[in-house]
Amino acid sequence: MTSYSHFVRLLTLLLTLAASTMLASATRKLVVVNNCPSGINVYSNGNRQAWISANGGSTVASLSNDFSGFIYTDANGGSRSGDGTTRAGFYGPSGYYYLVTDPRGFNVGMSIEPFKNPYNGFCAVATCTRRGCSTAFTSPPTHFPSPSNKPSKAPLYSCPQYPNSVGYTVTFCPNGVFPPPPPVTQGLAIHPNYNKGKCLDVRGAVYKNGTPVQIYDCNGSGAQKWILTKGNTQLRVAGTNFCLDAGSHPKNGVGMKIWTCYDNVEAQKWYYTDDKRIALTGQGLCLDLTKGDLSNGNQVQTWKCGNGNKNQVWTV
Repeated sequence: MTSYSHFVRLLTLLLTLAASTMLASATRKLVVVNNCPSGINVYSNGNRQAWISANGGSTVASLSNDFSGFIYTDANGGSRSGDGTTRAGFYGPSGYYYLVTDPRGFNVGMSIEPFKNPYNGFCAVATCTRRGCSTAFTSPPTHFPSPSNKPSKAPLYSCPQYPNSVGYTVTFCPNGVFPPPPPVTQGLAIHPNYNKGKCLDVRGAVYKNGTPVQIYDCNGSGAQKWILTKGNTQLRVAGTNFCLDAGSHPKNGVGMKIWTCYDNVEAQKWYYTDDKRIALTGQGLCLDLTKGDLSNGNQVQTWKCGNGNKNQVWTV
């Protein structure tokens, strides 16, 4: 009897340990696909996880069953923090999934497709490819209902997880393209390092090739209205076909001017960074307040980008 009792106890212990091991190691599969026209970084909750090549590149990851958080990219004007960024969200404990878009910026379309086929309203594909879509939240939900035998309503989606965990395919640019920037009808004043009294200005409001771009007292004129979007951008004078131009040989100390806007001209490819620098794409140069001088008429320049350089901070 004693040996039988010991056997039962041992069997119970082994089953308990096995169950604990299975629960600890339980994961769900996540396939991330990039259908965008360029390679992208993929982030999860602020941490870079992978780089995926363009036009169908993919990667596979394993998430814990109770993973809650976001998957997103900083491509096309998104950010590492998730600000101004479309995100795929998951609430693992209840099998909920959803999309979040930021009204301030729509950088990329996304979709979430469970591995399980849709049925009775469950396990539907969540897709959003345009600003203002009804299938996405405009801010992350802060409360999730208890799971039930009735499917949740969009923009919250559910897919029962038991007896087996359900994996997902998350796709960036499900329609194969980045969304276009929103239409801009008015320009923005651009200020050096939060100084609301000074503006980036087209000298003399003379709209012709070669006119210097300078610092001047803000006056609300069209010469101080610029079209600037976060991420990859041309810096265009609003209502004109003139853009900020770094010249054919960009380097330290080159004075800025306006020039007729052209697509794919390196001297007009700028990137407005999360830390509010206007960087010349791929050149290591930034728009710079020459010598930090705020005097009217001081022509701005390009200079090597430097962390903490207040002469390279531009705010709207």
